[in-house]
Amino acid sequence: MITDTHVHLFWKSFDEDRAEVVRRAREAEVTRMIVVGTDVPTSRRAFEIAAAELEFYPTAGIHPHDAQGASADDRAVIEELCSLPECVAVGETGLDFFKNHSPRNEQFENFHWHLDLARRLDKPVVVHCRDAHAETARALEQFPGVRGVMHCYTYGPQELAPFLEAGFYISFSGVVTYPKNEANREAAKAVPADRLLVETDCPFLAPQKNRGKRNEPAYVRDVLARVAEVRGDELEQLARTTSDNAARLFGLPPLAP
Repeated sequence: MITDTHVHLFWKSFDEDRAEVVRRAREAEVTRMIVVGTDVPTSRRAFEIAAAELEFYPTAGIHPHDAQGASADDRAVIEELCSLPECVAVGETGLDFFKNHSPRNEQFENFHWHLDLARRLDKPVVVHCRDAHAETARALEQFPGVRGVMHCYTYGPQELAPFLEAGFYISFSGVVTYPKNEANREAAKAVPADRLLVETDCPFLAPQKNRGKRNEPAYVRDVLARVAEVRGDELEQLARTTSDNAARLFGLPPLAP
C-alpha cells in the first residue's frame, strides 16, 4: 500500500479521465489518498470525490491564494465541513509569499483562523509554505499542540528544525526528484522515519520523468522510490512506513499486518 497524502483530484484537468487516473493509481498500488480542498467549492468537491472511492479521505480549507476573497460565510462552510467525522484534516492553509495572490496580512489572518480551528476540532492541519519559512514557524509557535503536516516540503535540512520541534510531519513531492534539488533530498534523508510522508500535489509538480506534464497519484511511486534511494531504504518498507505515518496523523483505519 502506498498513500498519497495530498491530491487535488477535483481539478478541471481530471474531468475527462478521472476514473482512468484512479485506475492507474490503483495499479501502481496507491490505495489511499487525502483529497485536499483549497476553497469552499473545491472542499465540497473533495468530499464528493472521497465519498465515491474506497480509501479516499477529504479535507476542507482556504488556500493562502484565496485568503483575500474569503468571507465569514465561507469560513462557516469550511468549519462545518471540517467538523464532519469523515474530514481528516483542516486546510490546505498557510502562507505563500512567492506569488502573493492575497495580501500578507490577510494570509496571516486566514492561517491563524485555520490553526485555531484545528485546535478546537483536535484535527491535524495541512500547511502550505512558500517563501515564508520563518513566518510559518512563528505562526505555529502561537498554537502549541496543533499537529499537522508541512505539505510539499521544498526546503533543505537546515529549515526542518522548527517544524519537527512543533511535532509536524514532513511530506515530500515530485520536487525531491528534480536534479538540481540536492538540498531537498538531504532533507528527505534527515527527517525521522516516523515523521515522513509522500505526496503528489497533483495535478502540479510531476516527478522528473513526467516533469512539465499533468501530475497524477500513480506518480507518487516515483517520489517514494527517490526518497527510499536517498535514505537507503527498501521501497516496500518505506511504503509501509509512510502509510502507517499517514494513518496515525490523519486518524485513518490502521493497515492490515
